[in-house]
Amino acid sequence: MGDTGTMTMTSADDVIEITDPQPHDESRPLAAVRIPVGTVVLAATPIGNVFDASERLKALIEHADIIAAEDTRRLYDLANRLGVHVNGRVIAYHDHNERNKADGLLDNVETGATVLVVSDAGMPTINDPGLAIVRRAIERGLPVTCAPGPSAVLDALALSGLPTDRFCYEGFLPRKHSERMQHLRTLLPERRTMVFYETLHRIDDSMDDLLEAFGPNRRMALCRELTKDYEEVRRGTIIEIRDGVRSDPPRGEMVLVVAGASDEEATAAAPSTLSIEDLARLAIDRALEDGLRIKEAISQVAEEHPLPDGTLPNRKQIYTAVLKLKQD
Repeated sequence: MGDTGTMTMTSADDVIEITDPQPHDESRPLAAVRIPVGTVVLAATPIGNVFDASERLKALIEHADIIAAEDTRRLYDLANRLGVHVNGRVIAYHDHNERNKADGLLDNVETGATVLVVSDAGMPTINDPGLAIVRRAIERGLPVTCAPGPSAVLDALALSGLPTDRFCYEGFLPRKHSERMQHLRTLLPERRTMVFYETLHRIDDSMDDLLEAFGPNRRMALCRELTKDYEEVRRGTIIEIRDGVRSDPPRGEMVLVVAGASDEEATAAAPSTLSIEDLARLAIDRALEDGLRIKEAISQVAEEHPLPDGTLPNRKQIYTAVLKLKQD
């Protein structure tokens, strides 16, 4: 390569090698990016800071035969900011059409095309389109690879200060309060660090439900605007973060990282195996000991003994069992 910085390419049966277009020190080897031919490539894009884009991503954007983009406008904007030109065919590939588009894209892969899959930000398939084409490629015996890079999940996990040796990614919490609480109840025995996505519009309600489900003292972190100029990580207990959300509402996209249950919490939260009759006896005892109305005692006992799927025992069935026990 000459001093002009012209990009050169050499082709092989299964790859195209893109050499470093920048003038280089002759004492070190020339870098090259390998573009796999006849392959689906899932590529991570910056989640905020454009300088997180890899040289491999730039080369893929410039030399892929087809780019399946969640938002085509954002793809062209990213390419412009990276100073690269999109030469391949671009198609919209999003949640609403990915299943229908997958096989058509793979037909091109079968004839030797490089198909690049990118989402708006981060890694495709992680709460973004991409899973349909991966599954179909596997079923059809076609190669799939990744160009890894920025990840809001791993970024937030690393910055949280919570254990990273074992964790689970839970995606977005359900929108409705009842469904959100049901899901959180299933996670009460979870010992691994938990990672959630949340939006600006639902953060208040979700923090209230995290408090209700896990109690005030569980450690957590709220991470927002990761890698951007206004990146912020709030660390503390659930009650501290909830109060902070109320007094100083966060803006932007958020990732919530919540500590897993202690051994004691996990044991206490193990799914109930109590029968309806057992729950009825507990409710009768609770009513007598605490001076409660039987329906109030039943509600408390049901809340304390969720079923394995996170739903609560049927209170009407418990009440019927209570009446039967009293008759006996």
